[in-house]
Amino acid sequence: MQNGTVKQVKYKRMSFWKALKTYKWLYLMLILPLTQYVLFRFAPLTGLQVAFKEFSVFKGIGGSPWATPIFKYFGEMFNSPKFWNAVKNTVKLNLLDLLFGFPMPIILAIMVYEMRSLKVKKLYQTLMYLPHFLSWVIIGSLVSKIFGSAGPINNLISSMGGTPINFLMDEHNWVVMYVATGIWQSAGWGTIIYLAAISGVNTELYEAAEVDGCGRLRRIWYVTLPCIMPTIVIMLILQLGQMVGIGFERPYVMMNKMVTDSADVISTFVYDRGILNRQYPFATAVDIFGSVVNMCFVIGANIVTRRLGEGGLF
Repeated sequence: MQNGTVKQVKYKRMSFWKALKTYKWLYLMLILPLTQYVLFRFAPLTGLQVAFKEFSVFKGIGGSPWATPIFKYFGEMFNSPKFWNAVKNTVKLNLLDLLFGFPMPIILAIMVYEMRSLKVKKLYQTLMYLPHFLSWVIIGSLVSKIFGSAGPINNLISSMGGTPINFLMDEHNWVVMYVATGIWQSAGWGTIIYLAAISGVNTELYEAAEVDGCGRLRRIWYVTLPCIMPTIVIMLILQLGQMVGIGFERPYVMMNKMVTDSADVISTFVYDRGILNRQYPFATAVDIFGSVVNMCFVIGANIVTRRLGEGGLF
């Protein structure tokens, strides 16, 4: 400031080569992660052309002829009743996960944050995080042993004079077990993100709310939730981006022949057609379809949230 006026400082943009010379060691550190990203993220994309070829393992991707017509396997995919059943099951299970599973990490994070005893808080966090470190093979075995027809739950029901329940053999009960198991496995780990967001809330806001006479529930509703809303929106967009995509391990481990009509999802459908039946072009076409739809969900959800006044991913 000179003579009561504010002097504007103009910053000259550094040229690329000068920046490269100035920060050469930082750019050098980028070589390894960029190489890894190119090799394992971009290079495999060349394999997507399998969906448009009469692929032969012996001829390879380059030697295999193009399909006639070029979208032959996409047409077979859209005409397959099993494909549409897999899409329906994928969307249904993901919607149930969204409805019942998405709020749970938020609720648990708020509960943990509001705990006064540090020892109880640490114990509770440890118990919640543990299921995340178990593989789905172990979780599937536990669920099968505990809720099976000869498991302790059914034995307890029988000893009390009740009728045993087919938790894993009945389609409706299987869906309930699928969603409940997913919540138990992932909700505790998901609280980490929300706990970090809550920890960043200005404590003066809580003090001001308390001075105004707000109890604990009102402070959560009027202070905590609005402050972590950007984090909630971003996590919601990311979950919507998986609406037509679902992990392979969870449905595959919990599936059995009695519930195939309700448990067969896109990932298990691709495994069955691509790996077991060696229909590589068809399976690749299904995978491309799922990826494109998921991208559309991400873009659509981002547009909607931005128009509603919330920050999006981009």
